[in-house]
Amino acid sequence: MNPLKISNTDWEVLRVKLSRKYNHLTAEDLHYVAGEEESLVRRLAKRLRRDVPYVEFTLGKELMDLESNRL
Repeated sequence: MNPLKISNTDWEVLRVKLSRKYNHLTAEDLHYVAGEEESLVRRLAKRLRRDVPYVEFTLGKELMDLESNRL
């Protein structure tokens, strides 16, 4: 998969969607600094007990349709 690039404005929407879908994620789990996508993906993979490709796929899929209310 192509490397993820998440802008701060996109992250605000994506963070809300992820916190609704995975309500056990903490603010620390969802902390993101622009340019540190790899760190975010690894942290989420660990907390969600999924592999990195799954998390990258999920984030990429959500980034393609931020307007949607779908989780």
